[in-house]
Amino acid sequence: MERKTANMDRYREEEAPYELWLCSFPNMGNRQMRKLVELCGSAMAVYYAETDRWRQVLREGQVQSLKQFTEAWNPKREYERLAAQDIGLVTLWDSRYPERLRQIPDAPCGLFYRGSLPGNEPAVAVVGARDCSQYGVYAAQKLGEALGQSGITVVSGLARGVDGISQRAALEAGGRSWGVLGCGVDVCYPKQNRELYEKLPAQGCLLSSYPPGTQALARNFPPRNRIVSGLADAVVVVEAREKSGTLITVDMALEQGREVYAVPGRITDRLSDGCNRLIRQGAAPLLHPEELPEEIWRIWNRRYLPADMTPRVEGAAGSPSGNGEKDIPGADPALPPELAAVYQALDLCPKSVSEIRTSLPDRFRENNLNAGLMRLCMEGLAVQVSPGSFCVRG
Repeated sequence: MERKTANMDRYREEEAPYELWLCSFPNMGNRQMRKLVELCGSAMAVYYAETDRWRQVLREGQVQSLKQFTEAWNPKREYERLAAQDIGLVTLWDSRYPERLRQIPDAPCGLFYRGSLPGNEPAVAVVGARDCSQYGVYAAQKLGEALGQSGITVVSGLARGVDGISQRAALEAGGRSWGVLGCGVDVCYPKQNRELYEKLPAQGCLLSSYPPGTQALARNFPPRNRIVSGLADAVVVVEAREKSGTLITVDMALEQGREVYAVPGRITDRLSDGCNRLIRQGAAPLLHPEELPEEIWRIWNRRYLPADMTPRVEGAAGSPSGNGEKDIPGADPALPPELAAVYQALDLCPKSVSEIRTSLPDRFRENNLNAGLMRLCMEGLAVQVSPGSFCVRG
Protein backbone atom coordinates (compact mmCIF):
# COMPACT_ATOMS: atom_id res chain seq x y z
CA MET A 1 0.00 0.00 0.00
CA GLU A 2 2.83 2.39 0.91
CA ARG A 3 4.55 1.58 -2.39
CA LYS A 4 1.33 2.25 -4.30
CA THR A 5 0.87 5.59 -2.51
CA ALA A 6 4.49 6.56 -3.16
CA ASN A 7 4.13 5.66 -6.84
CA MET A 8 0.95 7.76 -7.11
CA ASP A 9 2.66 10.70 -5.41
CA ARG A 10 5.61 10.42 -7.79
CA TYR A 11 3.30 10.16 -10.79
CA ARG A 12 1.34 13.21 -9.65
CA GLU A 13 4.55 15.19 -9.10
CA GLU A 14 5.78 14.37 -12.59
CA GLU A 15 2.43 14.75 -14.34
CA ALA A 16 1.09 17.82 -12.50
CA PRO A 17 3.11 20.50 -14.39
CA TYR A 18 1.83 19.15 -17.71
CA GLU A 19 -1.75 18.95 -16.46
CA LEU A 20 -1.36 22.60 -15.48
CA TRP A 21 -0.14 23.39 -19.00
CA LEU A 22 -3.11 21.63 -20.56
CA CYS A 23 -5.71 23.15 -18.20
CA SER A 24 -4.27 26.64 -18.74
CA PHE A 25 -4.70 26.58 -22.52
CA PRO A 26 -7.82 28.71 -23.10
CA ASN A 27 -8.82 27.51 -26.57
CA MET A 28 -9.94 23.96 -25.84
CA GLY A 29 -13.11 22.35 -24.45
CA ASN A 30 -13.28 19.66 -21.78
CA ARG A 31 -14.30 16.94 -24.22
CA GLN A 32 -11.35 17.72 -26.51
CA MET A 33 -9.00 17.74 -23.54
CA ARG A 34 -10.20 14.33 -22.39
CA LYS A 35 -9.87 12.91 -25.90
CA LEU A 36 -6.31 14.20 -26.21
CA VAL A 37 -5.28 12.63 -22.92
CA GLU A 38 -6.99 9.34 -23.82
CA LEU A 39 -5.27 9.36 -27.23
CA CYS A 40 -1.79 10.07 -25.90
CA GLY A 41 -2.02 8.41 -22.48
CA SER A 42 -1.22 11.37 -20.22
CA ALA A 43 -0.91 15.15 -20.17
CA MET A 44 2.88 14.81 -20.36
CA ALA A 45 2.50 12.64 -23.46
CA VAL A 46 0.23 15.26 -25.02
CA TYR A 47 2.86 17.94 -24.35
CA TYR A 48 5.59 15.96 -26.15
CA ALA A 49 3.36 14.61 -28.94
CA GLU A 50 3.79 15.67 -32.55
CA THR A 51 1.27 18.15 -33.86
CA ASP A 52 -0.15 15.44 -36.13
CA ARG A 53 -1.42 13.69 -32.99
CA TRP A 54 -3.06 16.91 -31.87
CA ARG A 55 -4.77 17.19 -35.26
CA GLN A 56 -6.64 13.95 -34.56
CA VAL A 57 -8.65 15.86 -31.96
CA LEU A 58 -8.17 19.60 -32.57
CA ARG A 59 -8.98 21.88 -35.48
CA GLU A 60 -6.06 23.36 -37.40
CA GLY A 61 -6.49 26.77 -35.79
CA GLN A 62 -6.42 25.18 -32.34
CA VAL A 63 -3.30 23.21 -33.22
CA GLN A 64 -1.43 26.34 -34.23
CA SER A 65 -2.68 28.21 -31.17
CA LEU A 66 -1.61 25.36 -28.85
CA LYS A 67 1.80 25.22 -30.54
CA GLN A 68 2.39 28.93 -29.90
CA PHE A 69 1.10 28.62 -26.35
CA THR A 70 3.44 25.69 -25.66
CA GLU A 71 6.51 27.47 -27.02
CA ALA A 72 5.99 30.25 -24.48
CA TRP A 73 5.17 27.93 -21.57
CA ASN A 74 7.57 26.27 -19.12
CA PRO A 75 5.47 23.67 -17.25
CA LYS A 76 7.75 23.20 -14.24
CA ARG A 77 8.38 26.90 -13.76
CA GLU A 78 4.65 27.68 -13.98
CA TYR A 79 3.83 24.86 -11.59
CA GLU A 80 6.31 26.23 -9.03
CA ARG A 81 4.73 29.65 -9.47
CA LEU A 82 1.28 28.14 -8.81
CA ALA A 83 2.49 26.42 -5.62
CA ALA A 84 4.09 29.67 -4.43
CA GLN A 85 0.63 31.28 -4.59
CA ASP A 86 -0.76 28.47 -2.40
CA ILE A 87 -2.98 27.32 -5.26
CA GLY A 88 -3.56 23.67 -6.06
CA LEU A 89 -4.82 21.91 -9.18
CA VAL A 90 -6.79 18.67 -9.26
CA THR A 91 -7.80 17.01 -12.53
CA LEU A 92 -10.22 14.34 -13.70
CA TRP A 93 -7.31 11.90 -13.79
CA ASP A 94 -6.63 12.38 -10.08
CA SER A 95 -8.35 10.28 -7.39
CA ARG A 96 -8.78 13.44 -5.29
CA TYR A 97 -11.16 14.97 -7.84
CA PRO A 98 -14.64 15.52 -6.28
CA GLU A 99 -16.62 12.41 -7.13
CA ARG A 100 -20.00 14.15 -7.40
CA LEU A 101 -18.58 16.57 -9.95
CA ARG A 102 -16.95 13.77 -11.90
CA GLN A 103 -20.43 12.41 -12.69
CA ILE A 104 -21.95 15.55 -14.27
CA PRO A 105 -22.12 16.07 -18.04
CA ASP A 106 -19.00 17.79 -19.42
CA ALA A 107 -17.24 17.82 -16.05
CA PRO A 108 -14.37 20.34 -15.92
CA CYS A 109 -11.05 18.62 -16.58
CA GLY A 110 -9.24 20.75 -14.03
CA LEU A 111 -10.13 22.59 -10.84
CA PHE A 112 -7.86 25.22 -9.32
CA TYR A 113 -8.37 25.60 -5.59
CA ARG A 114 -7.31 27.24 -2.35
CA GLY A 115 -8.18 25.45 0.89
CA SER A 116 -9.39 21.86 1.31
CA LEU A 117 -10.78 20.02 -1.69
CA PRO A 118 -14.49 19.09 -1.49
CA GLY A 119 -15.11 15.61 -0.20
CA ASN A 120 -18.29 13.57 -0.18
CA GLU A 121 -19.94 15.36 2.76
CA PRO A 122 -23.53 16.63 2.47
CA ALA A 123 -23.71 19.95 0.62
CA VAL A 124 -26.40 22.42 -0.44
CA ALA A 125 -26.11 25.08 -3.13
CA VAL A 126 -27.78 28.34 -2.08
CA VAL A 127 -28.40 30.75 -4.96
CA GLY A 128 -30.55 33.81 -5.59
CA ALA A 129 -30.82 37.49 -6.33
CA ARG A 130 -27.82 39.78 -6.09
CA ASP A 131 -30.04 42.76 -5.23
CA CYS A 132 -32.17 40.85 -2.75
CA SER A 133 -34.77 42.34 -0.42
CA GLN A 134 -34.61 42.33 3.38
CA TYR A 135 -36.78 39.21 3.20
CA GLY A 136 -34.13 37.57 1.00
CA VAL A 137 -31.36 38.66 3.39
CA TYR A 138 -33.25 37.13 6.32
CA ALA A 139 -33.98 33.85 4.50
CA ALA A 140 -30.39 33.48 3.24
CA GLN A 141 -28.97 34.15 6.71
CA LYS A 142 -31.28 31.67 8.43
CA LEU A 143 -30.63 29.05 5.78
CA GLY A 144 -26.82 29.41 5.92
CA GLU A 145 -26.92 29.34 9.71
CA ALA A 146 -29.09 26.19 9.87
CA LEU A 147 -26.90 24.35 7.37
CA GLY A 148 -23.65 25.46 9.02
CA GLN A 149 -24.80 24.32 12.46
CA SER A 150 -25.84 20.93 11.06
CA GLY A 151 -22.52 20.06 9.45
CA ILE A 152 -23.81 20.60 5.91
CA THR A 153 -21.56 22.55 3.54
CA VAL A 154 -22.98 25.60 1.74
CA VAL A 155 -21.95 25.86 -1.91
CA SER A 156 -22.36 29.12 -3.79
CA GLY A 157 -20.72 31.59 -6.12
CA LEU A 158 -19.50 34.24 -3.67
CA ALA A 159 -21.72 36.77 -5.48
CA ARG A 160 -23.39 39.81 -3.98
CA GLY A 161 -26.68 39.21 -2.24
CA VAL A 162 -28.01 35.74 -1.46
CA ASP A 163 -24.83 33.80 -2.39
CA GLY A 164 -22.44 35.68 -0.14
CA ILE A 165 -24.97 36.17 2.67
CA SER A 166 -25.68 32.43 3.01
CA GLN A 167 -21.98 31.53 2.83
CA ARG A 168 -21.06 34.13 5.44
CA ALA A 169 -23.82 32.90 7.78
CA ALA A 170 -22.61 29.30 7.44
CA LEU A 171 -19.06 30.27 8.38
CA GLU A 172 -20.22 32.37 11.33
CA ALA A 173 -22.21 29.35 12.56
CA GLY A 174 -19.01 27.29 12.58
CA GLY A 175 -19.80 25.48 9.34
CA ARG A 176 -18.04 25.09 6.00
CA SER A 177 -18.52 26.57 2.54
CA TRP A 178 -17.19 26.10 -0.98
CA GLY A 179 -17.01 29.20 -3.15
CA VAL A 180 -17.03 28.56 -6.91
CA LEU A 181 -15.68 31.50 -8.89
CA GLY A 182 -16.17 32.71 -12.45
CA CYS A 183 -12.60 33.99 -12.43
CA GLY A 184 -9.22 32.75 -11.18
CA VAL A 185 -8.98 31.77 -7.50
CA ASP A 186 -6.42 34.55 -7.10
CA VAL A 187 -9.02 37.15 -8.14
CA CYS A 188 -11.53 38.42 -5.57
CA TYR A 189 -14.84 39.11 -7.29
CA PRO A 190 -16.88 41.00 -6.27
CA LYS A 191 -14.49 43.16 -4.26
CA GLN A 192 -17.05 43.85 -1.51
CA ASN A 193 -16.83 40.17 -0.53
CA ARG A 194 -13.11 40.39 0.24
CA GLU A 195 -13.54 39.33 3.88
CA LEU A 196 -15.55 36.24 2.86
CA TYR A 197 -13.04 35.47 0.09
CA GLU A 198 -10.19 35.46 2.61
CA LYS A 199 -12.05 33.30 5.15
CA LEU A 200 -13.20 30.53 2.81
CA PRO A 201 -9.89 28.63 2.40
CA ALA A 202 -9.72 28.11 6.18
CA GLN A 203 -13.33 26.86 6.44
CA GLY A 204 -13.73 25.16 3.08
CA CYS A 205 -12.24 26.24 -0.22
CA LEU A 206 -12.24 28.54 -3.22
CA LEU A 207 -12.65 26.72 -6.54
CA SER A 208 -12.47 27.63 -10.21
CA SER A 209 -12.15 25.86 -13.53
CA TYR A 210 -10.34 28.96 -14.82
CA PRO A 211 -6.57 29.39 -14.41
CA PRO A 212 -5.16 32.05 -12.07
CA GLY A 213 -5.27 35.57 -13.45
CA THR A 214 -8.56 35.01 -15.31
CA GLN A 215 -10.81 38.02 -14.80
CA ALA A 216 -14.55 37.81 -14.11
CA LEU A 217 -16.25 37.88 -17.52
CA ALA A 218 -19.96 37.37 -18.20
CA ARG A 219 -19.33 34.27 -20.31
CA ASN A 220 -17.57 32.55 -17.40
CA PHE A 221 -20.59 32.36 -15.12
CA PRO A 222 -22.90 29.79 -16.78
CA PRO A 223 -20.09 27.15 -16.72
CA ARG A 224 -19.38 28.20 -13.12
CA ASN A 225 -23.02 27.62 -12.18
CA ARG A 226 -22.99 23.99 -13.32
CA ILE A 227 -20.10 23.37 -10.90
CA VAL A 228 -22.07 24.98 -8.06
CA SER A 229 -25.02 22.63 -8.60
CA GLY A 230 -22.78 19.67 -9.44
CA LEU A 231 -21.04 19.82 -6.06
CA ALA A 232 -24.34 19.86 -4.14
CA ASP A 233 -26.97 17.33 -3.11
CA ALA A 234 -29.68 19.96 -3.51
CA VAL A 235 -30.15 23.54 -4.73
CA VAL A 236 -32.15 26.15 -2.80
CA VAL A 237 -33.31 29.32 -4.57
CA VAL A 238 -33.82 32.39 -2.37
CA GLU A 239 -35.46 35.15 -4.43
CA ALA A 240 -35.26 35.21 -8.21
CA ARG A 241 -37.03 37.25 -10.85
CA GLU A 242 -39.11 35.62 -13.58
CA LYS A 243 -36.19 35.62 -16.03
CA SER A 244 -33.34 35.50 -13.51
CA GLY A 245 -29.98 33.98 -14.42
CA THR A 246 -30.35 31.98 -11.21
CA LEU A 247 -32.87 29.79 -13.02
CA ILE A 248 -30.07 28.62 -15.33
CA THR A 249 -28.48 27.02 -12.28
CA VAL A 250 -31.80 25.30 -11.52
CA ASP A 251 -31.96 23.87 -15.05
CA MET A 252 -28.43 22.52 -14.64
CA ALA A 253 -29.30 21.06 -11.24
CA LEU A 254 -32.29 19.21 -12.67
CA GLU A 255 -30.16 17.89 -15.52
CA GLN A 256 -27.68 16.62 -12.93
CA GLY A 257 -30.40 14.91 -10.90
CA ARG A 258 -30.25 17.28 -7.92
CA GLU A 259 -33.16 18.15 -5.62
CA VAL A 260 -34.51 21.71 -6.00
CA TYR A 261 -36.12 23.82 -3.28
CA ALA A 262 -37.48 27.36 -3.52
CA VAL A 263 -38.32 29.93 -0.86
CA PRO A 264 -41.88 31.17 -1.59
CA GLY A 265 -42.73 34.86 -1.58
CA ARG A 266 -45.61 37.28 -2.02
CA ILE A 267 -47.36 37.24 -5.38
CA THR A 268 -46.90 41.02 -5.60
CA ASP A 269 -43.12 40.80 -5.16
CA ARG A 270 -41.25 40.59 -8.47
CA LEU A 271 -38.18 39.14 -6.70
CA SER A 272 -40.31 36.12 -5.78
CA ASP A 273 -41.76 35.50 -9.25
CA GLY A 274 -39.02 33.01 -10.17
CA CYS A 275 -39.31 31.08 -6.89
CA ASN A 276 -43.11 30.92 -7.01
CA ARG A 277 -42.97 29.68 -10.60
CA LEU A 278 -40.49 26.96 -9.62
CA ILE A 279 -42.85 25.79 -6.87
CA ARG A 280 -45.74 25.71 -9.35
CA GLN A 281 -43.55 23.57 -11.64
CA GLY A 282 -42.77 21.07 -8.88
CA ALA A 283 -39.91 22.44 -6.78
CA ALA A 284 -40.31 21.77 -3.05
CA PRO A 285 -41.30 24.92 -1.11
CA LEU A 286 -38.84 25.70 1.68
CA LEU A 287 -41.02 26.96 4.52
CA HIS A 288 -38.72 26.48 7.51
CA PRO A 289 -34.92 26.65 6.97
CA GLU A 290 -34.26 24.71 10.17
CA GLU A 291 -36.09 21.67 8.70
CA LEU A 292 -33.89 21.44 5.61
CA PRO A 293 -30.80 19.80 7.23
CA GLU A 294 -32.76 16.68 8.16
CA GLU A 295 -34.01 16.33 4.59
CA ILE A 296 -30.49 16.81 3.20
CA TRP A 297 -29.05 14.17 5.51
CA ARG A 298 -31.78 11.80 4.36
CA ILE A 299 -30.96 12.50 0.71
CA TRP A 300 -27.24 12.07 1.38
CA ASN A 301 -27.73 8.77 3.23
CA ARG A 302 -29.95 7.39 0.49
CA ARG A 303 -27.57 8.42 -2.28
CA TYR A 304 -24.11 7.81 -0.82
CA LEU A 305 -24.26 5.61 2.27
CA PRO A 306 -23.70 1.92 1.43
CA ALA A 307 -26.29 -0.41 2.90
CA ASP A 308 -23.62 -2.28 4.86
CA MET A 309 -22.70 0.93 6.74
CA THR A 310 -26.13 1.32 8.39
CA PRO A 311 -25.49 1.41 12.15
CA ARG A 312 -26.73 -1.63 14.03
CA VAL A 313 -27.14 -1.93 17.78
CA GLU A 314 -28.03 -4.97 19.86
CA GLY A 315 -31.73 -4.86 20.77
CA ALA A 316 -33.77 -1.83 19.73
CA ALA A 317 -31.80 0.62 17.60
CA GLY A 318 -30.20 3.27 19.77
CA SER A 319 -31.95 2.16 22.98
CA PRO A 320 -30.21 1.44 26.29
CA SER A 321 -29.54 -2.20 27.09
CA GLY A 322 -31.31 -4.07 29.86
CA ASN A 323 -28.52 -3.39 32.38
CA GLY A 324 -28.98 0.36 32.10
CA GLU A 325 -25.92 0.92 29.85
CA LYS A 326 -25.83 1.81 26.16
CA ASP A 327 -24.95 -0.92 23.71
CA ILE A 328 -21.88 0.61 22.10
CA PRO A 329 -21.56 -0.55 18.48
CA GLY A 330 -17.86 0.25 18.27
CA ALA A 331 -17.02 -3.36 17.51
CA ASP A 332 -19.57 -3.46 14.71
CA PRO A 333 -17.67 -2.90 11.43
CA ALA A 334 -20.84 -1.37 9.98
CA LEU A 335 -20.42 1.73 12.15
CA PRO A 336 -17.35 3.87 11.35
CA PRO A 337 -14.99 4.28 14.36
CA GLU A 338 -15.41 8.05 14.47
CA LEU A 339 -19.21 7.68 14.75
CA ALA A 340 -18.90 4.98 17.39
CA ALA A 341 -16.71 7.35 19.41
CA VAL A 342 -19.29 10.14 19.20
CA TYR A 343 -22.06 7.73 20.20
CA GLN A 344 -20.00 6.58 23.19
CA ALA A 345 -19.65 10.20 24.33
CA LEU A 346 -23.45 10.56 24.60
CA ASP A 347 -25.75 9.50 27.42
CA LEU A 348 -29.36 10.10 28.48
CA CYS A 349 -28.49 13.54 29.88
CA PRO A 350 -28.30 16.18 27.09
CA LYS A 351 -24.79 17.51 26.39
CA SER A 352 -23.58 20.52 24.45
CA VAL A 353 -21.36 20.05 21.39
CA SER A 354 -18.34 21.35 23.33
CA GLU A 355 -18.99 18.86 26.16
CA ILE A 356 -19.26 16.00 23.67
CA ARG A 357 -16.02 17.05 21.98
CA THR A 358 -14.21 17.07 25.31
CA SER A 359 -15.33 13.47 25.91
CA LEU A 360 -13.93 12.22 22.58
CA PRO A 361 -10.56 10.48 22.22
CA ASP A 362 -7.88 12.93 21.06
CA ARG A 363 -7.68 11.45 17.56
CA PHE A 364 -11.35 12.25 16.89
CA ARG A 365 -11.55 15.78 18.31
CA GLU A 366 -10.68 17.52 15.04
CA ASN A 367 -13.40 15.70 13.08
CA ASN A 368 -16.59 17.44 11.91
CA LEU A 369 -18.55 16.74 15.11
CA ASN A 370 -21.76 18.41 13.92
CA ALA A 371 -21.85 16.12 10.89
CA GLY A 372 -21.35 13.06 13.08
CA LEU A 373 -24.09 14.07 15.50
CA MET A 374 -26.58 14.73 12.70
CA ARG A 375 -25.70 11.39 11.16
CA LEU A 376 -26.45 9.62 14.48
CA CYS A 377 -29.74 11.52 14.71
CA MET A 378 -30.70 10.44 11.21
CA GLU A 379 -29.92 6.82 12.08
CA GLY A 380 -32.11 6.95 15.19
CA LEU A 381 -29.21 6.61 17.63
CA ALA A 382 -29.27 10.16 19.01
CA VAL A 383 -31.69 13.05 19.53
CA GLN A 384 -31.16 16.80 19.25
CA VAL A 385 -33.22 18.01 22.24
CA SER A 386 -32.49 21.71 21.56
CA PRO A 387 -30.15 23.65 19.24
CA GLY A 388 -26.62 22.42 19.98
CA SER A 389 -27.73 19.91 22.65
CA PHE A 390 -27.77 16.13 22.08
CA CYS A 391 -28.42 12.92 23.96
CA VAL A 392 -28.72 9.22 23.19
CA ARG A 393 -32.17 8.13 22.08
CA GLY A 394 -33.91 6.53 25.08
